[in-house]
Amino acid sequence: MAESKYFLSLCIPSYNRPEGIKRALESVDAEKYAKELQIVVCEDCAPKREEVRAVVNEFAKNSKYAVKYVENKVNLGHGKNWRHCAHEAEGEYLMYIGDDDMVAPKALDQFMEWLHAHNNLGYVCRAYQTLHPDGQITYNRYYNKDKFYEPGIDAYVAFFMKSNLMTGYTIKREYTYDFEDPSVDYTLYYQMYLMAEVCLRYPSGYCNIPVGQYVGDGISYFGTNEVEKAFYKPGTNASTELANIRKFFAVTELVDKNNHIDSTTIIKNDFAKYSSYPTMLKYARMNKSELKKCRKELEDMGVSSSKYFKVYYYSLLLLGPGICEWGVNMIKKIHGGRPEL
Repeated sequence: MAESKYFLSLCIPSYNRPEGIKRALESVDAEKYAKELQIVVCEDCAPKREEVRAVVNEFAKNSKYAVKYVENKVNLGHGKNWRHCAHEAEGEYLMYIGDDDMVAPKALDQFMEWLHAHNNLGYVCRAYQTLHPDGQITYNRYYNKDKFYEPGIDAYVAFFMKSNLMTGYTIKREYTYDFEDPSVDYTLYYQMYLMAEVCLRYPSGYCNIPVGQYVGDGISYFGTNEVEKAFYKPGTNASTELANIRKFFAVTELVDKNNHIDSTTIIKNDFAKYSSYPTMLKYARMNKSELKKCRKELEDMGVSSSKYFKVYYYSLLLLGPGICEWGVNMIKKIHGGRPEL
């Protein structure tokens, strides 16, 4: 068992965003559990390394938190740097925050208290909130209350697509070492692979406290590393690029192979129900021709099995993205989060 000096390590993999990491660090506001919190920053050999170093060192001077700053000797890329953070951390649990995101205001103490009460969990799926450019905040809650799972495929399938966003991702540190697999690094979805392996073997849960605040206003640097450059183009949102969606299923197929199960079929159906809408929305904003191409590619991937897929497509085609976005936001507001379909 890995020894722990802290209860929670807040891990920030860093690449070339000095302004973003300053904002992320300054958003940490734990009071009650300040002594149980460690902040770990792993800087990944970026052009603005010196600026990032200056920001972190200045923050650490007057911080009441334990701050550990590590500079990688070479550029590791997203997946390997994610794993490097886990090895540098000393907390019982790890929570990841993107270096262009934040901790949600006044949520960290609440979350740590919740985690203390449920410290049998290997993985925690979190609610989160989004800070929009106009200052408005929307809440992203997957369920209307906390939810718990015994080890098994139900937990893994339930949390797979909900674990795409790194910010707020929380996992027991000792379990991260048991399933390390560098072959997943190129996908950018290492955290989803690890969640799957842990949830299949240990209890897991959903916490309805929005602890992470997604901003995502930084330039995407996926594709700068040697492992990634053949698959990604810097400056694009990898999670909604059609070619990269296939990598979700590269992860599920690996998990299936490792555990002699068939999760891929179930998760493709879930993708059709929930994630095909934001994917098609991106292309609908371009024009109808791009939307039609998107639909065809998603069908070729086998993620069009749900009836909702056709509802999303024809709504976007006939009503346009503006009206559809308004309607979806109203449904979330009335429901208090994303409805279960």
